[in-house]
Amino acid sequence: RHGVGHDEAVKRIGDVASIGVFAYAIGKLFLTGLGDFWGGRTSFLIGLAGATACTFLFSMGSSIALFAVAWFGNRLVQSIAWAGLIKVSSKWFDYSSYGIVVGVLSISYLVGDAAARGSMGALMAHGAAWQTLFHYAAIVAGICFVSNWLLLRESRVQAGFTEAKTNPLNLFAASEARVQGVRELLLPLLRSRSFLIVCFLSLGCTIIRETFNIWTPVYLRDYLGYTASKAAGMSAIFPGVGAVSVLASGWLSDRLGAHGRSIIMLVGLGATAAALLLLTSMPASAAGTLLPPLAIGAIAFCLLGPYSYLGGAFALDFGGKQASAASSGIIDGVGYLGAVAAGDSVARVSVAFGWQRVFTVLAGVSVLAALAAAYLCYLSAKAVREGRHLP
Repeated sequence: RHGVGHDEAVKRIGDVASIGVFAYAIGKLFLTGLGDFWGGRTSFLIGLAGATACTFLFSMGSSIALFAVAWFGNRLVQSIAWAGLIKVSSKWFDYSSYGIVVGVLSISYLVGDAAARGSMGALMAHGAAWQTLFHYAAIVAGICFVSNWLLLRESRVQAGFTEAKTNPLNLFAASEARVQGVRELLLPLLRSRSFLIVCFLSLGCTIIRETFNIWTPVYLRDYLGYTASKAAGMSAIFPGVGAVSVLASGWLSDRLGAHGRSIIMLVGLGATAAALLLLTSMPASAAGTLLPPLAIGAIAFCLLGPYSYLGGAFALDFGGKQASAASSGIIDGVGYLGAVAAGDSVARVSVAFGWQRVFTVLAGVSVLAALAAAYLCYLSAKAVREGRHLP
């Protein structure tokens, strides 16, 4: 109605998405480490309260500038929430169960995402205005804030249990004392080859994940021809299948032992590349068949389980109780800096060259990440043999 063509609208959505991802990356890199000083519960509550306020702000106007500001603020405050939750987890759970614990926690952004897409698709089908969708989301976030403010405790010691056991190979295992400064917090992490490889893996996996998070509804509507409400509902396949993947991968990694996570990462990324290549050859006539949901579901299953390790179980393995928030923040922050491309760049490539080219590029990213995972397997196996901290 305001004279913006379809292709231009797609590019502007991509711009706003990229601004949000950039804000998330900045927050991850520069704010999440605060949780190691003031506690994970505080970080988590700040993220929930800020998300509630900024989501309401998004619904208060209709300009691209307001959308960008509201989304920047939303993602900035959200960025510290996950690291806060990882910090709390380091004080609640023993290292032998990190995989399944992070798998359960990851349901928050997978089942929650799937439920949001499905319920909002239903609201759209019943004629709800776009503002209603944001009011609905803000109310849900507000309920989560109040619940956690009342019930969440920083550690299991506060609830009368014994102290949690950390990974004996973590980079801070030599001392249980609380770190006193930023240098003491960051140097052990940045000197670790394994940690830097995990950051690279985060870069590749987050590019793929954010592309599907942002653009699956657009792909289903523009390329395959589904209605807007049908595309919104069907896009829930990606996070929905991912929830099954993180639980299965988390349980399996705990059973496989110290370097089981890197092995699952290698296999998962190789299979993700194969599934992405399948999408590159899928014709528009496949709409209405089982091929599109099967391909999207296969990518979700192969990618999201291993992806959940990066800013979760791996971060706990590296940081222990002292630096788990900073570890998680840096890993995720590097990933989201690269994933800025999932907004603007993917929009422009899809408009100029088509969705097959987008999936070809993502397949290449997955192959490179799989090679990095192979090297991580070698380093982690060597560390376990030698009985020392992660290299």
